[in-house]
Amino acid sequence: MLRNSDGVTVDPVPFLVVSVLGFAVSFAVGPLYVMALGASLPVGLAVAGATSALTAGVAYHRYVWTERPELRGEIPAAARFGRLVYGLVAGFLAVALLAVPLLVR
Repeated sequence: MLRNSDGVTVDPVPFLVVSVLGFAVSFAVGPLYVMALGASLPVGLAVAGATSALTAGVAYHRYVWTERPELRGEIPAAARFGRLVYGLVAGFLAVALLAVPLLVR
C-alpha cells in the first residue's frame, strides 16, 4: 500500500489506473504525432516517455501524496455533472490544439 504525506495508507488503484492509461496513450499517439511534426522516431519515443513520466508524477501527487481518506464522502450530482462538462470541454480543446500544427502545414 502507498502512504500519503501524513503517513496514512491510501488506495493505490486510482494512481495505477491513471499512470497506466497515461503510458498507453503516450506511447500509442505520442511518437506518431512527434514524427508528423518532423522529428525522428527516437525523439518521438523520448517525448512519449517524458509525457508518461510526467503523467505518473502528477497522478502520484494527486492520488497518493495529497490524498486525504478521512474527507471521503458523496459528491452531489450537480458537482459531478459540472466536472464532467468541464472535462469534456477541456478534452475537446486539447484535441483541437493538438490538431492545429498538423493542419497548418
